[in-house]
Amino acid sequence: MTQPILEVKNLTKTFAGRGKNDLVAVDHVSFQLGAGETLGIVGESGSGKSTLVKAILRLLDVDFGEIFLNGQEITHLKGRKLREAYRQFQMVFQSPVSSFDPRRTLGDGIGESLRNSGKSKEETKRQVGELLTRCGLPAEYAKRYPHQVSGGQCQRAAIARALAISPKLLICDEATSALDVTVQQQIIELLGQLREGKGIAYLFICHNLALVQQFCHRVLVMKDGRIVEEGIPDEVIFHPKHRYTKELVEAIL
Repeated sequence: MTQPILEVKNLTKTFAGRGKNDLVAVDHVSFQLGAGETLGIVGESGSGKSTLVKAILRLLDVDFGEIFLNGQEITHLKGRKLREAYRQFQMVFQSPVSSFDPRRTLGDGIGESLRNSGKSKEETKRQVGELLTRCGLPAEYAKRYPHQVSGGQCQRAAIARALAISPKLLICDEATSALDVTVQQQIIELLGQLREGKGIAYLFICHNLALVQQFCHRVLVMKDGRIVEEGIPDEVIFHPKHRYTKELVEAIL
């Protein structure tokens, strides 16, 4: 069996609540994600999706469980070793405009990781242009500021930035929810092309079941910090087993 890009084992995160009752935000969650695979995670607000992502990104320490990235345990990594692990995955956020520094051009933001890795100014400029072109934008967009482009164009630039370090995994946290339907489809098509061409794996956090059905190979349904159902999107959507999944599906029909 091929080693998974991402493996999460029994991940648990609890926050202190009022009185004696603690809030279990992520409750013994386990899953694997293979190379070139797209795994969707769906659930209503408060289901634990965001906490799970923050734990995987190591923005939160977990109470219990393990996180493996390409076979390396990163659950408790810190400092230089954690920064090295971060080079294997990148994040694409819900709000592309706010993910860029408004005082810097898109090209500056995309090229930051290239400069940090020792690339010359000329080589960085060349690679930024190639990244923008690969993501469907003219190279001259490197000179524009975030407020000078549309939301869809800014998200393309954000994807270009994520690709700069050639990650094995992209975590997309509601990456299309702030875009209109037409632009959503364009971004999904772009992500699909990158998956086919680069073998990138995606962890796709989304509340839109139709997009998950179209784009993902598998889907996990979360409620109250737990995975209550998982499977192929068509099976989960058309033949849901858990009552909560049925309610999610009925809400979009």
